[in-house]
Amino acid sequence: MEAQVLYDFPAEPGNNELSVQEGEILTVTNQNVGGGWVEARNSRGNVGLVPEDYIEVKNTLIISFVFDFTSLYRALDEIRAFYSVYSFDEEWDDDSDDGKSTVGYGGSQMEEGGTMQRGGGHSTMKISLNKFPGFSKTPNPEVYLLTKSIAKGNDKLPIYAGEVGPVWLYPQIQLDCVVADPKKGSKMYGLKSYIEYQITPNTTNRPVNHRYKHFDWLYERLVEKFACALPIPCLPDKQVTGRFEEEFIKMRMERLQGWMSRMCRHPVISNSDVFQLFLNYRDEKVRLEQKYEMYSQFTRSMDNSVKELLAVGHLHWKRCTGPLQKEYRQIGKAFQNLSSVFNTSAYPRESTLTEALSATGKTYEEIAELVAGQPKKDLHFLMETNNEYKGLLGCFPDTVAVHKAAIDKVKEADHLVTMNKVSQQDKHIMEKNLSTMSYALQAEMNHFHSNRIYDYNRLMQFYLEEQVKFYETIAEKLKKALGQYTTI
Repeated sequence: MEAQVLYDFPAEPGNNELSVQEGEILTVTNQNVGGGWVEARNSRGNVGLVPEDYIEVKNTLIISFVFDFTSLYRALDEIRAFYSVYSFDEEWDDDSDDGKSTVGYGGSQMEEGGTMQRGGGHSTMKISLNKFPGFSKTPNPEVYLLTKSIAKGNDKLPIYAGEVGPVWLYPQIQLDCVVADPKKGSKMYGLKSYIEYQITPNTTNRPVNHRYKHFDWLYERLVEKFACALPIPCLPDKQVTGRFEEEFIKMRMERLQGWMSRMCRHPVISNSDVFQLFLNYRDEKVRLEQKYEMYSQFTRSMDNSVKELLAVGHLHWKRCTGPLQKEYRQIGKAFQNLSSVFNTSAYPRESTLTEALSATGKTYEEIAELVAGQPKKDLHFLMETNNEYKGLLGCFPDTVAVHKAAIDKVKEADHLVTMNKVSQQDKHIMEKNLSTMSYALQAEMNHFHSNRIYDYNRLMQFYLEEQVKFYETIAEKLKKALGQYTTI
């Protein structure tokens, strides 16, 4: 299948990409790469990945029936690729949802009531809004009969002989999922609304959000892959009006739950890559927003904790060099005054007690000096490190705000394209640069967390070691003072 390049695309080294120039003619070798990419070969025989929005597929069909097809799916994919030009297959990023009117690729338009009209307006064809209009519903069995290759990996359909005859190989753990919590969302500045459902599989217990069009995408992919061998039941019917009424949303959710439960119970469908992708796929833009919000919350919370520790540290330092030192001196002076009073009694055998009291008083005066000097030995380093992190944390709000603003701009890209303010190529450049910013921020946050763990682990070990030495020194002085008293 041939395609013409619409925009220049420079390949990045190491990404299996193919550099192409505007006007160049390519041969598409694989349309099912996914993620907005196709595999193509240029006139020089080089093969690589090209963004699918950068090329326009020519409306030609070239299939050579030979006796050495590599697989059934390769032949079917080639046929479907041609028919998809006329079926205007919707991808996840399309703006349409349910039965609303939408503009398809190549200037075609889906009219209300399910009529699809070509750009020239000379002919129309009716298609079902709920059925995938592709070749896969009526596959040619000769293609499979003539194949010589053996299925590998997940393409194998495991069957074993049971008591009633051939049966599928069922998994040890039955897959199941819950469809719940429908919520209304919007895009394009509120011009388009949709209902999003939360799907939670029992294998991960991690919820993912999907719209009805995503279920439709899954249905189409399952039909493409399995319709020649497995019956794929239709989804609940689409509806143009009343889509946001409470009763309709409840009914649709129940029907989607039934459809998903039936798919989960099928051992082949539930284990397929496309079905697992659906159960585990999370919108990257949403994930970025969630990560940025998580970073914001963490840095704000840590900033508050660091400020609190600095405030407590300053107060403790003042107490050690002020009131606390003074209190220990007063205690020491009080013991020495008591010793002086006892010494004036002229009572025999009292000298040992008065000397012990005097030594105790001097011990507390020494402790007063230890208390005043200790913050310089341990608290100083604790305070300095937290001051550093206070300054570092103060930079994060602005950094995260830049990334959030970038996400908002990319969100506006679809609207800007429809307003002809930016080109489709500019939109892809914006998305690519956003990915670069995202990786940079995530790398920086990982660097921050790694250094934070190292710094505070080392800092707290040093602080507590010095505190232990401090209190051991005080304990030794008190034991020495205690030893001067005689046992009666």
